[in-house]
Order: sequence, then structure tokens, then C-alpha cells
Amino acid sequence: MSFRHGLPHLGFGLGLRPQHYAAVLDGAPPRVDWFEAISENYMVPGGRPLAMLARVRERWPVALHGVGLSIGSTEPLNDEYLDALETLIRRIEPSWISDHLCFTGAGGHNTHDLLPLPYTEEALDHVVSRIVRVQERLGRRLLIENPSSYVSWPESTLGEAAFLAALAERADCLLLLDVNNVYVSAFNHGFDADAYIAALPAGRIAQIHLAGHRDLGTHIIDTHDRAVIDPVFALYGRTVERIGPVSTMIERDDDIPPLGELVAELDRVRAVGGAVKTVKGRAA
Repeated sequence: MSFRHGLPHLGFGLGLRPQHYAAVLDGAPPRVDWFEAISENYMVPGGRPLAMLARVRERWPVALHGVGLSIGSTEPLNDEYLDALETLIRRIEPSWISDHLCFTGAGGHNTHDLLPLPYTEEALDHVVSRIVRVQERLGRRLLIENPSSYVSWPESTLGEAAFLAALAERADCLLLLDVNNVYVSAFNHGFDADAYIAALPAGRIAQIHLAGHRDLGTHIIDTHDRAVIDPVFALYGRTVERIGPVSTMIERDDDIPPLGELVAELDRVRAVGGAVKTVKGRAA
């Protein structure tokens, strides 16, 4: 087993969704190496979802992926949220935890969306300090995911990839590279997806997301409601050739198919991601 910054290479996984609890626990899918769970769905003191997650964790590695940390917000960190997350971490003992480079609201109002930041030195200082505080509190490194976005801030003075690279170095955090998000944002903003990925610090990329989206012609929306498309698979293949093998999983959050269909799609991910020749754990 190879490691990146102390985290194991888990192989190829799926997002754990309630529609698949029975199939996962009864059928024991042989070609799924690990599962990722949405943290907020299980940050409760009890109930069936938490019980199901605990059963899954008995048999597979689990990563926790959050959508509510709002690490880019200018409002204070939410202590109640962090308390609940810390309790879940102690119960599940995940392989790692992640969240997004974004903010989720302002003025006490939650938009229930992942809103992009201005990429400035001031914002970088702010987010670095918040990540350091969260990591110290949880006793773990965070994985920070690149967002999909549809608008940008005119105040930005840094590119998103440069912002993420500096963030990872200064906060000593890791990165969750969403290849589909890169593809979506590259189309929406007109930048080169391969150049973006090449600008990231390869050694800090500890996980990769793949997902489907909706192409509306003038823009692409990151919907997670359909299969991964061929160009995203191609970008993923070029990514692992560049950075080496990384734990990779498929996100599916709407129009969710039977588990077997997702496992078949994961087989293709495995074929692409597992085809890279490596030398001492790095791409040849």
C-alpha cells in the first residue's frame, strides 16, 4: 500500500448513498474498495443512517466528505458543527476528512450552495488561518476540494490553481482534486484544464473525484446526475499519468442508478486509473 502524506491509497470507491445501503451490506460488492460518506448526513446522535454507516465502516474504509464547513466564510467557525463532526470522526475513524474551497452563505443565511471565493492574498491569509485552526482542533489534516464555478470575482489576483497550491503549502493541508470540477470550470471560464492540474502540487493530492454533469451549451452545471463522460475520463487518465495513482471515487447524487450500474462504471475508472505504470509509487 502506498501513502501520500501518511494517507493510504485506498483504490477505487463510490459515494455511499441511502438507496444502496441494502445492496452494499447484503451483496458485498466485490469491486468497490472504499466508500465516501457525506459528513452532514451522519452528524447526528443516532438513527438508521448512522447505524448503516457504522456497519459499512466495519467492512470497508470510509472517508468523510463535508459540504457545510464553509471554510472560506468571514463568519466565525461554527463550534456546534465542529463538535458534531469531531464526534462522528471518533465513531467512524475515517481514513480522512474533506470539504470544499468555498463559503456557503453570509449574514447568517445559508444558501445551501458552494460559493466561490475571490482569489486574493487577503482571502488566502484568511482561509489558511481557518484551515490551521480546524486541523488543530480535529487533530487531522483536511483535504480541500477545488470547486466547480460559474461566476468569478473581479477582485481576484491569483488563479484558482495557484491559490490552492499556496493554500496547501501554507496550511499544510492536502487536496481533493475533483477532475470533473476542473473540466466544468475550465469550460465555464475558458482556461486550460491540463495546465490547471499541472499547476497543483502533485504530492498533496490525496483523493480524486469523478462525476457527471449537464452541458447546457453556453455553460456546464456540475449536477452529479449522470455518468462520467469520455472527455472527463480522458482528463483523469492524463492526470494520473502526471501525478501517479490516487484514491479515486465516483460521486452520484441524483437520478441514482442501481449499485451494479455504478460498479460497472467504477470498473472503467479502475481500468483507466490502474493502467498507469509507476516507479516507486509515482507515474512513469
